[in-house]
Amino acid sequence: MPNILVIDDEKVLVKGIKFNLENEGYHVEVGYDGEEAVEKARSGDFDLIILDLMMPKIDGLQACMQIREFSTVPIIMLTARSEDTDKIIGFECGADDYVTKPFNILELKSRIRAILRRAGSAEKKEQANRLTQGHVVLDTDERAAWKDGVRVELTAKEFDLMELLMRNPGRVYSRENLLNLVWGYEYAGDYRTVDVHIRRLREKLERSPASPELILTKWGVGYYLKNS
Repeated sequence: MPNILVIDDEKVLVKGIKFNLENEGYHVEVGYDGEEAVEKARSGDFDLIILDLMMPKIDGLQACMQIREFSTVPIIMLTARSEDTDKIIGFECGADDYVTKPFNILELKSRIRAILRRAGSAEKKEQANRLTQGHVVLDTDERAAWKDGVRVELTAKEFDLMELLMRNPGRVYSRENLLNLVWGYEYAGDYRTVDVHIRRLREKLERSPASPELILTKWGVGYYLKNS
């Protein structure tokens, strides 16, 4: 279940929130001032932070801004003030939602569920758009490639060819198959075009292009990506 951090200097309120969220199955950690919020956010792995606006040491806005320097974790701000300007400032500081005190715990739970659903959908989308095989990563939205964490520039056809292989690891493609799938059925080139692009991909993405370990050849048949 999600891991939630609750920070508020009202210890009775924190105890109540913790009790109710743990009854829902969440794992809850707590703190009581802005500095503690930043420290715990930096050292912990949280899915959501509930952060009071008015706290000792540093207030919720300052804590939120500091957390945003190193984390994109969703943040719900709690405030006893309902002025729109406070909420606007909070959103500009990086808050994702606002709940005004006093609040119904059912409302807070509803806000938490909504934010976690959105965060989960965004994470799933990002994972779906990223292909990883060994030391190589492709981002199909950005059309970007990385080798051992270092960005590598690929041409449009190199990217298309690598994406096809990475989406189908272990499947062997003949040169004719690759010409049809990547260049199109009407392409008038010859099979050596495929060989040239495979060689370039190996030069750019293999750790040892002379002894490829990722983009492999099945002699007499075609090319395939190692299914690791």
